[in-house]
Amino acid sequence: MSEFAWIDWLRERTPSVDRVRIGPGDDTAAMEFPGDRLTLVTTDMLLEGSCFRLAEAGAFRVGRKAMSVNLSDIAAMAGVPVAAVVSVGLPRSGGRAIAEDLYRGMREVADRFGVAIIGGDTNSWTGELVISVTVLGEANPRGPVRRSGAKPGDWLCVTGRLGGSILGHHLDFTPRVREALWLSECVDLHAMIDLSDGMSSDVHHLARESRCGFVLNAAQIPIHASAERLAEQDGKSQLEHALCDGEDFELLFTVSPEDGRKLIDAQPVTGLSISQVGIAVAESGVWLDEAGTRRPLPAGGYVHAFD
Repeated sequence: MSEFAWIDWLRERTPSVDRVRIGPGDDTAAMEFPGDRLTLVTTDMLLEGSCFRLAEAGAFRVGRKAMSVNLSDIAAMAGVPVAAVVSVGLPRSGGRAIAEDLYRGMREVADRFGVAIIGGDTNSWTGELVISVTVLGEANPRGPVRRSGAKPGDWLCVTGRLGGSILGHHLDFTPRVREALWLSECVDLHAMIDLSDGMSSDVHHLARESRCGFVLNAAQIPIHASAERLAEQDGKSQLEHALCDGEDFELLFTVSPEDGRKLIDAQPVTGLSISQVGIAVAESGVWLDEAGTRRPLPAGGYVHAFD
């Protein structure tokens, strides 16, 4: 398939959106951003062999994940995703079928959250699949929730359950966009991050940006059933999986103790699982409290590194 035929294929399947004035086909897309809200911009790149195995996952699930990880970043800022731009490096052999399945996977997630795919770039090469998605969003009326607002005494809370994502959750998760907006409407969120690299790593990001520390309570960390299954297979503890596996894509956030109790008490009504997993402290660092014994908790999740 030629580049121009691919653009035509996309245009035939891209629904019109009022605020998108120019979509795929021109040198740039054009959108209207009414009002005075901040525009949020995030991008993520997925590489075959590092982020996924195409033969195991399939292009549809890879496309779904490529869109979802970006929407999870928007959720971490309690924002509203609006539009996406997609760049793909396709292997020359079998590229058309891969491209079509990628697009369908992305569209499944984009349509669910009202996100318009407005353009991008497509190339082919002799290497493996590469996909990069950039999402534009709007801050909610209260403004974006950053990583830097945690205060000593805050409750550290998390949505959902953690660990074992490699058994499928890392590909099939639903970004917590609606949950983040609900949280921002109900309480004063001081700081927030999505759990992509793992609790033990991402809590360090919050600590560094907020210039404070955290003490995590091991007994209160919610364990996913997949982490329990993995622990039976590999000898690692369930807690280690919950802290270090990564790609949970849950929301880790801080609130006042009063707001924290409000959220915990609301669970039977909302159905959203929220756990208090720790507390913010003035001293820099991160610690894990296990049955009254406190020890430093190193960043043990995924680390992006290069020489």
